[in-house]
Amino acid sequence: MNPSPSDPSGGGRAQGSASEIRFLEEAARLATENVLQSEGGPFGAVVVRENAIVGRGVNRVTARPDPTAHAEIEAIREAAQTIGRFDLGGCVLYVNCDPCPMCLAAAYWARIERIVCGAPSSLAAEAGFLDVALWKEVQLPPEERRLLVERIDLPACRQAFALWNQSKNKIHY
Repeated sequence: MNPSPSDPSGGGRAQGSASEIRFLEEAARLATENVLQSEGGPFGAVVVRENAIVGRGVNRVTARPDPTAHAEIEAIREAAQTIGRFDLGGCVLYVNCDPCPMCLAAAYWARIERIVCGAPSSLAAEAGFLDVALWKEVQLPPEERRLLVERIDLPACRQAFALWNQSKNKIHY
């Protein structure tokens, strides 16, 4: 996947199988229901494993309030709880719209096998969401981004990493 600011999903107009269409329609149904119930933004997602939905999510950013409560992240969280592990390898994430950078990163961390999207992020931008602007921002060199990230090299901050590297009980993820 090669994201760009105008099409972060990498593009592509694939024809889905009947089951893929069914899962994408479920993501769209969740998004529509969420808007009609005034629970959050127009985003819905499902995580599928072995042709069964193991996680569902809708945008709950304003309902919680939690800026990370995006549909994809909610679905990933539920799937991890359902399956009982953080590694969602072999799972597919179906979303009604291209994921934002945060949700794409979450899918990578979860080891999602692939993502199937129903609409481009340009629709989210037209609806007032920051997706396209964020894609442009993360592609800038760090010194040109509007959010300044500063580092203070403090030995105490390195201690947890030294302990992790020495730990015999760590679980790699």
